[in-house]
Amino acid sequence: MSSSEKEATGPVAAHVGNLATTQDVEKIEAPVTWKAYLICAFASFGGIFFGYDSGYINGVLASKLFINAVEGAGKDAISESHSSLIVSILSCGTFFGALIAGDLADFIGRKYTVILGCLIYIIGCVIQIITGLGNALGAIVAGRLIAGIGVGFESAIVILYMSEICPRKVRGALVAGYQFCITIGLMLASCVVYGTQNRQDTGQYRIPIGIQFIWALILGGGLLCLPDSPRYFVKRGRLADATSALSRLRGQPEDSEYIQVELAEIVANEEYERQLIPSTTWFGSWANCFKGSLFKANSNLRKTILGTSLQMMQQWTGVNFIFYYSTPFLKSTGAIDDPFLMSMVFTIINVFSTPISFYTVERFGRRTILFWGALGMLICQFLVAIVGVTVGFNHTHPAPTADDPEATLANNISAVNAQIAFIAIFIFFFASTWGPGAWIVIGEIFPLPIRSRGVGLSTASNWLWNTIIAVITPYMVGEDRGNMKSSVFFVWGGLCTCAFVYTYFLVPETKGLSLEQVDKMMEETTPRTSAKWKPTTTFAASHPTDLKQGEAAV
Repeated sequence: MSSSEKEATGPVAAHVGNLATTQDVEKIEAPVTWKAYLICAFASFGGIFFGYDSGYINGVLASKLFINAVEGAGKDAISESHSSLIVSILSCGTFFGALIAGDLADFIGRKYTVILGCLIYIIGCVIQIITGLGNALGAIVAGRLIAGIGVGFESAIVILYMSEICPRKVRGALVAGYQFCITIGLMLASCVVYGTQNRQDTGQYRIPIGIQFIWALILGGGLLCLPDSPRYFVKRGRLADATSALSRLRGQPEDSEYIQVELAEIVANEEYERQLIPSTTWFGSWANCFKGSLFKANSNLRKTILGTSLQMMQQWTGVNFIFYYSTPFLKSTGAIDDPFLMSMVFTIINVFSTPISFYTVERFGRRTILFWGALGMLICQFLVAIVGVTVGFNHTHPAPTADDPEATLANNISAVNAQIAFIAIFIFFFASTWGPGAWIVIGEIFPLPIRSRGVGLSTASNWLWNTIIAVITPYMVGEDRGNMKSSVFFVWGGLCTCAFVYTYFLVPETKGLSLEQVDKMMEETTPRTSAKWKPTTTFAASHPTDLKQGEAAV
């Protein structure tokens, strides 16, 4: 043990003792400074390349030059099988990346796992760029698979990193900033695709692909200058590093009472949880995620199911149908002159709706916005389906022109406009509730010993269902397959109804609690009564410990 490590032990141990009698639980965190706020907020930038990578493919699939590169000259569209493969392969890579990232985050740290993900992502981008030089299908599939692994690292660990470093009073708003950056990435992708759609060379699709470099370089380079998670250092038994990191994050000197009290709380919780969930073999560490009773709200199994099912529900809303396939869907109505522009409008609505959650998630809480968001989404989805089916706008009549003798127009353009309006309202509800809300909750519900793996599993669930939906959707709406057209929104509406019921019975309220207090709340309440729970003492007071520096689990 180094001398600096020994020096860190005394103050922490002293504050653990002091906390045994204090009841002022509001003093466990320092006031939020602008410097601390900006440091924590920077990590959310990772959402931009997550969103951009998900969004650019919508327009690229409709690029005539890309279609020719993949399918051969004279083809009008990417086949259902190729479209399904190209879109879903990113999610497939991300699924495995998220699972791997949980172990890496405990081994090399949160921030270096994200930086490694950025490097892998860059390699995938390089491979995608060579689509214009040879086998376009092979290059785009291989590149998106590798890039997906990098996105998996980022999407799982940035949420973990932000949840662990953000002050509890603004944690929800800051983690919601990650979803906001995802929406910015989607919008930027639409803007770039829209700006390159009329190019007559391979830049029509290679420029949208190549711009991905920028986001990875900014995130990876910026994180090199930021501290790692104090909770990671505590888990590794490095209290001196934890003190230093917490001091930088809170903008307070290392010997500040705020720093020592918050660190003591983290240490006490880690020691208590480590006794309940002892460190074992690699397999045993993963098995810890599934221990406990399904009927006990605070069991690891219940938390793992909650995290993975919450991310599943987010995908079940059908939002990725809009962002992956809205361009060809709108084009099929025959009533939209520029489906590229309309898809871009959807992404802009997504961007400007998300910041609403910065306020609502802290004012009304996670559970509340998820509940009302699901209700709003299911109403919009059913209305889109009902308008499309009852009005029958999908039946088109010829409207030939000199430039396009095969052109058609919808019988009822007003019905199409109504559909577009309800889709836009649906996006508003998703972006202001379930978009950020699901990510916030999974970063808060897991105890420290299994947090990295729990968040990784939850993120992997998101991408697993993302993959499934991306694979099956072309077959659901393809003219030669299911040809569901507007009826597909009955499916999404039904699934949003499941999310509505799910939230009421299973999602707890975590607003205003430290990560350590969330453990206590879930132990003492049920999801439906969780909003009324208030902490009456610190964790260190309830579970005093004489943990010495260097003894924490590795």
